[in-house]
Amino acid sequence: MRKMFGLSAAISAAALALAACSDSESQGPADQARAVSSPQVAESALTQVNNFSADPFWNNATIYFMLPDRFYNGNPDNDLSYGRKNDAAHMRGFLGGDLRGVIQKLEEGYFTDLGVDAIWMSPIIENVHGYDEGDKRTYAFHGYWPKDWTNVDANFGSEAELAELIEKAHNKGVRILMDVIINHTGPVTSEDPLWPADWVRTNPQCDWSSFAQNVQCALTNNLPDILTESEAPVELPSQLVEKWRSEGRLEQEQAELDAFFARTGYPRAPKYYIVKWLTDWVREYGVDGFRVDTVKHTEPEIWAVLKKEASVALAEWKAANTDKKLDDREFFMVGEVYHFGVNNFANSDGRFYDYGDRKVDFFNYGFDSLINMGFAAHAAQDMESIFSTYSGILHGGALEGVSVLNYLGSHDDQGSFDRERKQVKSAALKLMLAPGAAQIYYGDEIARPMIDEQAYGDASMRVPMDWSSLQNASTSDVLRHWQKLGQFRQSHLAVGAGVHQQISAAPYVFSRTLDNDRVMVAVDMPAGEKAVKAGEVFAEGALVKDYYSGTETRVTNGVLTFDTEFDILLLGAPEQAELSANQ
Repeated sequence: MRKMFGLSAAISAAALALAACSDSESQGPADQARAVSSPQVAESALTQVNNFSADPFWNNATIYFMLPDRFYNGNPDNDLSYGRKNDAAHMRGFLGGDLRGVIQKLEEGYFTDLGVDAIWMSPIIENVHGYDEGDKRTYAFHGYWPKDWTNVDANFGSEAELAELIEKAHNKGVRILMDVIINHTGPVTSEDPLWPADWVRTNPQCDWSSFAQNVQCALTNNLPDILTESEAPVELPSQLVEKWRSEGRLEQEQAELDAFFARTGYPRAPKYYIVKWLTDWVREYGVDGFRVDTVKHTEPEIWAVLKKEASVALAEWKAANTDKKLDDREFFMVGEVYHFGVNNFANSDGRFYDYGDRKVDFFNYGFDSLINMGFAAHAAQDMESIFSTYSGILHGGALEGVSVLNYLGSHDDQGSFDRERKQVKSAALKLMLAPGAAQIYYGDEIARPMIDEQAYGDASMRVPMDWSSLQNASTSDVLRHWQKLGQFRQSHLAVGAGVHQQISAAPYVFSRTLDNDRVMVAVDMPAGEKAVKAGEVFAEGALVKDYYSGTETRVTNGVLTFDTEFDILLLGAPEQAELSANQ
């Protein structure tokens, strides 16, 4: 790391002593996790439940998820780096999107207009250079095939551009979540050798029948599995040593590793190297949080270690960059636990994920939130069924005190909702008005196609953004719909973090309440003049804004009357609530 600034890797003895003192005085979850040694103790630790108090900001946040390669091409000069070729199967090679493209859309205000609170990009670290033939000829355009955790992949841009992106996002009030991997390396290709045997395994392949058959096994026959159960010290892979030497940064990287292991006391086992490399991005550039990949396929204790080290790193960055930090929030971590979801979806049991022979509460290991993989299935229900169920579970139910991130579609969920894009507006209402945080999958907001008949497998769901489609009136109308919902969420944390209450079934009217923040929503209203009883939500005489039309009126005799062309009312105080997403 630190290639951008060319800083010395030397760390003073005083700084190391201070860091070591801080570690020795703080016995957090990571320390407790490292202390677990016997199988009996480990199993007990895995099933304990701790109480939490979730941050309303992250309970309500709108998070925009993109594959940078498929978003916007800001620099055509980096479209094929490292000798990569334009010979992949359909939709399975690099198409040119990059960090410069994300920066340009930030500068244009695209994310601001959409009410986005945070951007989650699929991994931008350097991936394998070659291709894999496991699912037809495929290059690592998606970012999930690591080669070097310390470098930005040249197809996406440079470390300097990542730093610029984070700074400009913060200037816009947008946080950045990095997508991180500890579970596996990229596949072996003609350009990318297998990592050493004391770092990875290639067999057995997981059969998903138990905890061990999810964790101590390879996910596929082409993804070498990091030996995350190991505490044994190992040397750096020779291919990484040679790579860093050729790049002129071997001594720097080795010195930083020496300092990290001296400060923390962790053994030089593979997982701790990766923790160091991942948290460097936080320490150097102020990354606000991680989206963690393949969570259930790794022993949960390492996630507590990652959270601890990332929290230390962000605190250091904020202390050194008081003029650049957005707030004093702690580091945020959301996990992908495949088949975990609200209302005991699939393998879920409340907060637990059930492996069959063991249950794990991942919220107990550093996670502030988990992706709700059940929402794509639940979205087929009516709004009240979804909203009342979710509110009951998140407020006083099994998920009290923790956060979930809902989504309609994703890059690898074949069960994504409305892939045919026939319900784009009603689907947006369900996602953006549901209790919990909302993940917009890039292109949801413009009805980007989620089906490509020529593409094989999950590549069908990874079609690039068609920015020219915004010239069509129908596409622009869909985007404006999403923008209004996003602005409403961002102005009032009660939308996602508040308690839900149905007021009327027909037309459908409901309220959300979070402390002093109150909102109302009415759908299926008549176009033109319309009135709703609001006395139970807003005080008599209170000025109330309809965030869908932008008009304002006052409560008169307990009633709000509007005259708009729309059949939707998104009602809240016109000034940003005390607990708004921008605070």
